[in-house]
Amino acid sequence: MPTASEGLDVAGVVARLARIERRLSVIERRLELGPDEPQESPLPATPTEDAEHRQEELENRIGENWFPKVGITVLIIGVAFLLTFPLPGVPSVLPSLLGYLIAGAALGLAYRWRSSLPGISGYVQGGALVLLYFTTLRLHFFSTDPPITDNTIELVLLLLVVALMMIVSLRSHSQFHAAIRLTAGFITALIGGDVWFVIPVSTALAIVTLVMTRQRAWMGLLLYGAVLTYLTNLFWVLNNPIQGNPVTLLPFSPWHALPLLLYAALFAAGLLSRKGSKEETDIVIANGFVNVLGAGALFLLITATRQSDTLVWYHVSGSALLLGIAIVFWLKEQSRFSTFFYAMMGYMLTSVAMVAGFPRPDYFVWLAWQSLLVVSMAVWFRSRFIVIANFAIFVILLVAYAALADTVHVASISFGIVALASARILNWQKERLALTTEMMRNAYLACAFFIFPFALYHALPAGYVSISWVVVALFYYAMSILLKSRKYRWMAFLTFLMTIGRVVFVDSVSLEPLYRVLSFLVLGTVLLWISFRYAKKKAGAASAATSHEPQG
Repeated sequence: MPTASEGLDVAGVVARLARIERRLSVIERRLELGPDEPQESPLPATPTEDAEHRQEELENRIGENWFPKVGITVLIIGVAFLLTFPLPGVPSVLPSLLGYLIAGAALGLAYRWRSSLPGISGYVQGGALVLLYFTTLRLHFFSTDPPITDNTIELVLLLLVVALMMIVSLRSHSQFHAAIRLTAGFITALIGGDVWFVIPVSTALAIVTLVMTRQRAWMGLLLYGAVLTYLTNLFWVLNNPIQGNPVTLLPFSPWHALPLLLYAALFAAGLLSRKGSKEETDIVIANGFVNVLGAGALFLLITATRQSDTLVWYHVSGSALLLGIAIVFWLKEQSRFSTFFYAMMGYMLTSVAMVAGFPRPDYFVWLAWQSLLVVSMAVWFRSRFIVIANFAIFVILLVAYAALADTVHVASISFGIVALASARILNWQKERLALTTEMMRNAYLACAFFIFPFALYHALPAGYVSISWVVVALFYYAMSILLKSRKYRWMAFLTFLMTIGRVVFVDSVSLEPLYRVLSFLVLGTVLLWISFRYAKKKAGAASAATSHEPQG
């Protein structure tokens, strides 16, 4: 009869054998050795063993990955403090020489450990390059008596260090290290501060970002590069506050605005040329959004200070580029989100161009007609997002026109025409848009129903308002016959009802006798004519039903 302690020893032996079996299985898989004969499946791991395995993996991850990162960061900060520490009586070039010596030793260690300790070697190499960059900064900055007083020489040295870092990045397999080196490059661009330095360096770094993204499929690096590019340009046009300058918007220059369009095209090309699946993942959507927001918002900010006719052409050019990118995304990838982002920003720039190019309230009319163009392109893009966003903008324009226009004239009828045309386009292509409800079409028809009476009321003399409303109702009735649509008949009936109310309660007491009589006669005649048509239609239907009855 075995004792309890012996039972526990047996259990321990079984557990140990199970662990040995699993390790042998791992070794066979790595050596690609197949079993000579069928083997039994290993014993399932106990909960205690699973917990120990997870703890061991976590411990290894922290020790192998996080400790080197934190350790290298702490060492770099410590050396940086050492290099900037004031040492009276010591030549100013000595701290920089010490920094270069430490950086060179670190690069030597990284090269020596490249095979035996590849993980640590990569972190040491990255830290050495960061230290090399900071040491080069130390030659001109962080000292009252710098070894190099010429800013041009300092910038040349910084560019050489950045070029070295980029060459290493192109051979590296670390997206994190590549991001650090991009950061150093954009800092150098801001240190230069001059337009002929910031723009070429930023453009070169954007191209390097695209190359690394293309080689390594680093979509995260593409996103980070776009953020750095637009932040660099933002700081620059705000008078480079990181150099201690007061925050203010620099005077307009074409070299402030036009490079933004170049960046938008470059980063869009990075997305379009990505390897692998063309699916719009979260990182792809984020790239498109950041590129559009960065280029478009900065372009609007910079051109806001431009007070001339050329502003129109800047925005027309920007709109043409962004709409062209949207079309390419749609044709190449059938993209939903990127197409939406670029198209909407393109329409926004077109709207700004119209506001800048036409006086108020004329630009409201042009914006209304642009809405029809947007709906047409939305149908082509199969984008419900654009349809919904465009309708919201259309309503805002309509309300703004009614509130801000000094006088409402006949041109405001354009809003109603656009609403009706948009409703027809949506009904005609509802299957292409996969619109399962009539909500958007009904919304546009409702807008048209209110726009026409409102515009005619403000644009025509009081004596002709009711008659014009009758004409609108007849137009709706004709559309219902032509299109065989009950919606237009209801719009005609409601317009007639509204006209009746105006004739009875307004025209009968406020108009001159001639216009009063004319309003009553026209409205009454039209109503009788429509009633006659309905009676005749009903009689025809009854006659047809009688003729089809079986004869007894």
